[in-house]
Amino acid sequence: MPYPQILGKSWRRKLLDKTILVDLLQMPDLPRIDKLLCCLAVESERPKSVREIREIALESGLREVKKWNVSDYLRKAVPFVANTKDGWRLTMAGQQRVREILESKNLALLPPRDVAVTLRKELEQIPEAITAAFVEEAVKCYEYQLYRASVVLSWAGAVATLYDYVLSDPNRLRAFNNEARRRNAKWRDAITKDDLARMKESDFLDILEAISVIGKNTKQQLKECLRLRNACAHPSTLQIGPHRAAAHLEVLIMNVFSKYV
Repeated sequence: MPYPQILGKSWRRKLLDKTILVDLLQMPDLPRIDKLLCCLAVESERPKSVREIREIALESGLREVKKWNVSDYLRKAVPFVANTKDGWRLTMAGQQRVREILESKNLALLPPRDVAVTLRKELEQIPEAITAAFVEEAVKCYEYQLYRASVVLSWAGAVATLYDYVLSDPNRLRAFNNEARRRNAKWRDAITKDDLARMKESDFLDILEAISVIGKNTKQQLKECLRLRNACAHPSTLQIGPHRAAAHLEVLIMNVFSKYV
């Protein structure tokens, strides 16, 4: 399948925009070399000096780049980069590496205009009123460009969907409580959504993996969504755009709403 469109018809030229770069550079598990490759991918057709690369990183919130030996990291990044007479630039291999990074971080996404439409279709299938209300508000927030709110509310809807799934089967609920008690002897068996909500959502996902409701890779992607929800739900200077919000929604659509409703 061809790599999805990220920036309309001009995505091949820009590769990624600064809105996405901000999110990438805050990811602690992304190696330094990969972060520098992502900086080069902004206006990727234009070679950049070490100073320009550092400035791009700083503008996108990567303060620690001040302490990095950027030139040394770039030399180690060959063959992903080339040091031309006009400055450093990505090679074809480097561009492919950036695409792989975007895909691994859930940024290989549906066109933003299609996400709300897809989520509305999933909304029609949700029988539980409280869960459906969260998802409907998330769609409205996305459509009105309230991206942080759409992230928070869509996550609430996704967790509520998973709560409903666990509670819908006595055997599944028993397995959940047994695993929760194995991990925490003080756990009181859950019977309702409110009972499940006593548990940290990260721990909830761990248990879902342990009882084979979700797989390891799905859990990792959902934990990325949880981290973004946490960042959006607390007062901060974080800003996200339609592509990052769409990526978050796409993960929830494909891995929660389309599977567990």
